[in-house]
Amino acid sequence: MRRRDLFIKSGLLLTALSITPTKAWSLGGVVLEQGAEVPSFDLPGSSRREPDRDRWSSDDLRGRWLAVYFYPRDFTGGCTIEARGFESLHSDFLAAGAEVVGISADSVDDHASFCESEGLSFPLLSDPDGAVSKAYGSWMAPYSLRHTFLIDPSGILRQRWVAVRPSGHAQEVLDAITDLQNNTSI
Repeated sequence: MRRRDLFIKSGLLLTALSITPTKAWSLGGVVLEQGAEVPSFDLPGSSRREPDRDRWSSDDLRGRWLAVYFYPRDFTGGCTIEARGFESLHSDFLAAGAEVVGISADSVDDHASFCESEGLSFPLLSDPDGAVSKAYGSWMAPYSLRHTFLIDPSGILRQRWVAVRPSGHAQEVLDAITDLQNNTSI
């Protein structure tokens, strides 16, 4: 009888483990599903490449691949590593027809200082109340969580990374863009 019970319990466990959830949960809420149209955004920000621009909108960025990465805070260890990674490959992203945008709850002034300090040429956007971060399932007040979303030129989420490890992540995202471009007719 005990063997039979153990067999049944292990069978139920294996069945439970094999079920794929329809939604991905993270500490920040429900993360967007791949294949979904992404929420739009219009946020203030800072960019060394476009110093006179003060707002970025997802509508303005349509028509290109877009890597949107959420991160907790400027001038911290992991966030600096991640930003430097995206900056070191920024010309490769542009060559692949992709833009990179970082989003956190930091102020525009903090972003401007961080961009200057680290030589970042892509925009960092300010989401102080977490509205956009929440829409993407990447918010745990008072910070954005370290998640990345790869959006195709028509505004569809093609890949997501939750609880990102900063080192080497930018290369992962660039490789995903290349793979998707080579394997789709987008």
